[in-house]
Amino acid sequence: MPDLLKNMFNYESLHEIASTIQSVYTEFKIDEFLKSILDETWNDLGLKGRCRKISISLGEYLPVEYAEALDILEKAVSGFSFAFFFPDFVEVYGQNETNWDLSISALERNTEYWSSEFAVRAFIIKDEKRMMAQMFAWSKHKNEHVRRLASEGCRPQLPWSQALTEFKKDSTPILPILEQLKTDSSLYVRKSVANNLNDISKTHPDLVANLAKDWYGVNEYTNWIVKHGCRTLQKKGNRDVLAIFGYNDIASIDIQDFDLDTTTVSMGGDITFSFSILTKETTKVRLEYGIDYVKSNGKRKRKIFKISEVLLKENQKKFYEKKHSFADVSVRKHYSDIHSIVLIINGIERDKLDFELNV
Repeated sequence: MPDLLKNMFNYESLHEIASTIQSVYTEFKIDEFLKSILDETWNDLGLKGRCRKISISLGEYLPVEYAEALDILEKAVSGFSFAFFFPDFVEVYGQNETNWDLSISALERNTEYWSSEFAVRAFIIKDEKRMMAQMFAWSKHKNEHVRRLASEGCRPQLPWSQALTEFKKDSTPILPILEQLKTDSSLYVRKSVANNLNDISKTHPDLVANLAKDWYGVNEYTNWIVKHGCRTLQKKGNRDVLAIFGYNDIASIDIQDFDLDTTTVSMGGDITFSFSILTKETTKVRLEYGIDYVKSNGKRKRKIFKISEVLLKENQKKFYEKKHSFADVSVRKHYSDIHSIVLIINGIERDKLDFELNV
């Protein structure tokens, strides 16, 4: 996605933006502005790098007075859906005390057009107490985009953004915001709350497990947040979390006829595995499989994939067949060696088969 978005910034689109800025601020030097951006470094920059380069160049060609520059820029780019550099401009030039209130208001007004989730993080790092008070106020805002910003902006490990290391150490400052939003009517907001919880669970699993126990079972919206927010803990087989959702029965579930269609698979090919499960009693079953991928150093790293969540009745038998692809992907490099496929029932590894991958 970032690669697709970064390509929206090209000579034509930047010239259109520059011309619109000049219509508001006649002294804006279009040619010099474009030349300063589209230099020899441009093609190698990602989305954030391009936004930052645009922001810095805008600072050079807009008035020195921040309030005046911000007003010009906001008027000029309000009609552009791809002006992702606007919140970055605020982040770069608007953090000092004199400009703080102007910046926060601008980020609030415009977050529904170009999400301010990356920009607010710099303000949190600069003055956590002040900015988190603002984020809590935003969590009560009538606009769902602003409420989402309250959660998304303080995620400890927001993708494509700088981590909030203090919140990775201590996530409690985030909790009042999540409490405020846990019954939000907007799915857009609830997804952010769940993703924030999932971030927190990576460094503070017990905190999220305890929160999940308190939240679950009271409100339909909150139940969805808890389930989605605990997805990493479920994959890790956290017994406390799995029990919340009823996936705590192990003894009454049997695996039968676990088999692979081949013991050797080539890079780009598929492997198909099949098995049956039999439940001696009526029980909820969370069914996953893991692939133990061999890394370049010969060690293994497991990647878990969900198959299904199902309620099976007493003495019910269910057959499964799954295909797994070994096509090359950008996030994973394959290596020739003996790999394993593992069946996981309600968070517990139950059976394993080996196969050889040839790259």
